[in-house]
Amino acid sequence: MGAPQAPADAPAAGGAPLENGEGGPIYAARLRWRCRRGMLENDLVLARFLDRRGDALSVAEAVALDRALDLPDNELWELIAHRRDCLDPALAPIIDALRAA
Repeated sequence: MGAPQAPADAPAAGGAPLENGEGGPIYAARLRWRCRRGMLENDLVLARFLDRRGDALSVAEAVALDRALDLPDNELWELIAHRRDCLDPALAPIIDALRAA
């Protein structure tokens, strides 16, 4: 059993919201574009996550998501589907958020 998750409508933790932070709307649009993946399962989870929390992402969360998107599709899916534990402490919170999406 995983750690308790914050409600879906809870504000993002850790820093300024992405739209008002140093990333700004262009960074947010680029991040949404990067979430379009070759694997349908990842595509669905990432789209649902951004639809629910995208506007409330902090800059720190967006940077972590950006790093997670550098992973190959199969590796990312194994993390999201909890087939493999996330050993990177910087990515663990965003992977947990994606799992809850």
